[in-house]
Amino acid sequence: MLTPLGAAAQEVAVPPPQSDQVVRVFYDCNGYACDFDHVRREIAFVDWVRDRQDADVHVLITNEHTGGGGTLYTVALIGLREFAGTVDTLQHATAATDTQAEDRAGLTQTIRLGLVRFVAATPIGRELQIIYEAPEGAGFSAGALPAADPWNFWVFRLGVDGSVEGEEQQSAYSVEGSASADRTTEAFKFNLELSGEYVHEKYTLSDSTELVSATERYTAGALAVWSLTRHWSAGAVSDAERSTYNNLDLRVSGGPAVEYNIFPYEESTRKAFTFLYALEMAYFNYREITVEDALSEVRPRHRLEIGVGVTQPWGNIWGQVTGIQYLDDPKVHRITLDAGIDLRVFRGFNLEVSTEIARVKDQFFLPAEGLSDEDILLERQARETNFAFDLSIGFSYRFGSKFNNVVNPRMGGGDHH
Repeated sequence: MLTPLGAAAQEVAVPPPQSDQVVRVFYDCNGYACDFDHVRREIAFVDWVRDRQDADVHVLITNEHTGGGGTLYTVALIGLREFAGTVDTLQHATAATDTQAEDRAGLTQTIRLGLVRFVAATPIGRELQIIYEAPEGAGFSAGALPAADPWNFWVFRLGVDGSVEGEEQQSAYSVEGSASADRTTEAFKFNLELSGEYVHEKYTLSDSTELVSATERYTAGALAVWSLTRHWSAGAVSDAERSTYNNLDLRVSGGPAVEYNIFPYEESTRKAFTFLYALEMAYFNYREITVEDALSEVRPRHRLEIGVGVTQPWGNIWGQVTGIQYLDDPKVHRITLDAGIDLRVFRGFNLEVSTEIARVKDQFFLPAEGLSDEDILLERQARETNFAFDLSIGFSYRFGSKFNNVVNPRMGGGDHH
């Protein structure tokens, strides 16, 4: 633990004086444990600033899920101005059973440790204490090995939730459930996920008749992946679906897959550029006869996914292009683009863009009988279309004081992040 000399153990740290002798830090974190208010309170020996251009150190935090159901946070401390060229990287792993308070405390301690190197070169460094608090009932053992794992890396999750809402002339309820089983090691990863949703809606119309709508969707997916090299992976994928919206009594597909990452997988929290190819067989059993006069069929298909993700001090970019083509009829296909950017254009000005665009040429599952107006308005079933899109664009501009040290939670409505 690091504290300013003379500070009381239980007192809330007072922000340091704003001066050129204090290291200025820009905090860049998005995640479950990224509580900036907490970080500012606990780390009071630096000046927190609102813009990267004013900072001596850029704290860039990325995260990814671990096999045990927790999160691995990677904390990159990037030196700027007089610290230019100095980069430290620390990591903090959380367990699936950790609370948000435990997650943020561990992440805050990791940030605190990383900042010491920069603060030590300033007058503030002489005012710090370094205190080691040994775990209760245990001594220090750098070579200690982890205890045997009775679960052999398996992690299981169960979840269920529901909602009810209503008025005098309309009501609705929904039930959702999910379950998963995961086993993740460096050499092998297995994932199994199940989910289901049922939605029931009832409306009383102007002529006092009742309109009832019920939709359901159930899905299952399995993935097995072997790590071949720092860049190559191979495995098998499988999924199943039952959906009133897509006219599916049952769809089952699966087959082998291979993936190549241009960058080593250990750098995936900061940058990744992947190519995935899968060859699958798909079985369809429909609820109603389709536009192609089928109640069931088997179709071969292949899938190519190209994904990119970059997280850097200037912002982050992510995107994925997915193409699915049916080999028995190459004209039947779907191409989907998902992409987004969060860019710091200049001081205080951020641009955010996200989009999903799809070329739809694979709606052979649509029922032969046309949809009623009720089906259309209540979105009970998919409609024929050649494309789909969703676009969101936004920007923000912030100006004023460069400092961001003070925390004042009064009348905040209990909103803590």
